[in-house]
Amino acid sequence: MYYLLPLFTVLIWGGNSIINKMAASAIEPSAMSFYRWAFAMLLLTPFCLPSVIRTRHIIRPYLAKLALLALLGMVINQSLGYYAGLTTTASNMSLIISLVPLISVFLSVPLLGKRISAVSIVGAVISLVGLTFMLGHGDMTFFMHQPITQGDGLIVIAAITYAAYCVLLKRWKMPITNWQMIYMQGIFAVAMLTPLWLTSDNLLPTKDSIPLIMYASIAASIAAPWMWVKAIDVIGAESSAMFMNLMPVVAVSLAAVLLGEKIEIYHLMGGVMVISGVILAQVKTKKAKQEASLLIKA
Repeated sequence: MYYLLPLFTVLIWGGNSIINKMAASAIEPSAMSFYRWAFAMLLLTPFCLPSVIRTRHIIRPYLAKLALLALLGMVINQSLGYYAGLTTTASNMSLIISLVPLISVFLSVPLLGKRISAVSIVGAVISLVGLTFMLGHGDMTFFMHQPITQGDGLIVIAAITYAAYCVLLKRWKMPITNWQMIYMQGIFAVAMLTPLWLTSDNLLPTKDSIPLIMYASIAASIAAPWMWVKAIDVIGAESSAMFMNLMPVVAVSLAAVLLGEKIEIYHLMGGVMVISGVILAQVKTKKAKQEASLLIKA
């Protein structure tokens, strides 16, 4: 039963690529980014603000770090996702975002002082070949005579940014609850997104965008994080993490059914290579497991 928690989380987050694409024709990216977090914070304030006020002396020293995390994970990453939806497909977005665990492995070297195994390098090569195959529509020399589309480029930057967010989250251990962490980052995100929102031609959400905002605010920003944290608590981080590899499969399937996106053979072949490489990069060698065990004992 507990394994349904990470499964539902992946289903929600997989659907987020569909929301990004649908939002492109319903609301400006600047407004979508703002309303997603503004509404989520409105819902969380009655539950989280009293706790934040009580422990403000504990939270205060970490405000700068929380602000940087908000900038990376909630402002840059998610805003780029909405802008990318204007010029690329939900399938491409989901497969590129699936590289986040792989990118995190490599960013862990300078930020966490970890080593990269030969297995991780092989996984990276496989994933990048698969991504090139997919973005080039089966033509491996595609990038030699034609640049990457703007949307694909933006989502690559978003993936790198979110990977940095995940690694810094591990590096900066803070003595505050998960909900306080999400709430404080959300508050910073709303403050940072306000100037961007004010540049929108239409400041108010459109009728068609309201269901999309509700999904992004309630399902993707509140329900999914809670289920993910709960899953890590009950079945462990490693078991939960493996479910993340299902996210592009969910997103591509939903894109085909809900958006009518045609799934070509290069999507399937490239996607299999990307996901296989990511899984391979996450495999811990016997030596790495022994080192981790020693660190825990120490």
